[in-house]
Amino acid sequence: MIAVTGATGNVGRALVDRLLAAGEPVRALTRDPERAALPERAEVVRLRTEEPAALFDGVTKLFLYAQAVTPQLLAAARAHGVRHAVLLSSGIIADGADETHPIHVLHATAERHIRESGLEWTFLRPNAFATNALQWAPQIRAGDTVRGVYAGARTAPIHEDDIAAVAERVLLDDGHEGAVHRMTGPAATTNAGQVEAIGAAVGRDLTFVEVDPEQAGPELFPHVPPQMLGRLLATFRETVGVPPEITSTVERITGTPARPFSRWAEDHAKDFGA
Repeated sequence: MIAVTGATGNVGRALVDRLLAAGEPVRALTRDPERAALPERAEVVRLRTEEPAALFDGVTKLFLYAQAVTPQLLAAARAHGVRHAVLLSSGIIADGADETHPIHVLHATAERHIRESGLEWTFLRPNAFATNALQWAPQIRAGDTVRGVYAGARTAPIHEDDIAAVAERVLLDDGHEGAVHRMTGPAATTNAGQVEAIGAAVGRDLTFVEVDPEQAGPELFPHVPPQMLGRLLATFRETVGVPPEITSTVERITGTPARPFSRWAEDHAKDFGA
């Protein structure tokens, strides 16, 4: 049995689908089982740390996202037979990184807790998620102009199902214990280029209009806590015109090349009103 936290998230849901397709028993841990809408073959359990037996009895491997990681959860998992924890961490953890950045702190803390837990572990460190482009969906559904910061910011966005494909292999294959896998998409693109690719996927000409970062606020970043916005904008600024890290991790581990952002846009065309 493999337990998956964050099972209703983009990566977690894709991983549940992949594990079920491979014939593996899956326990999907979620805070709201009634709204999970996961496949019937998944055992959906409410994530209640005060009832660890319901979470981990019979489980040998565990997929985690950083917000779910606590020493108490890890201790309960180990006590009930979990042997290997796979963490969806972040590529922000790298040599020379700003260790005070809130995203770094969150994921580095989760990694430390897992290292100290006594469990075998593997850390997945993806850089930019292609799903970050969903922040533009309301604007694209409403018109042909996308307002955003830093048109020339460069990333190599990774498809969420490519992350799930790597997680699947790490959970099912031997030899990944103690490994850190850095992950990216296959090619660099800019924010403006992403909007152009989404336009091609939905059959419309979309235009990216750059907004002064000093004027960017909740209307552009509704899900970003106000205290984090300044640090996030600074991170974006550092990517303007800078070639991003590009890895071959997806192909090396899964045998299939990572999908380009244009493919992600096609897969998500309905999210943008196509």
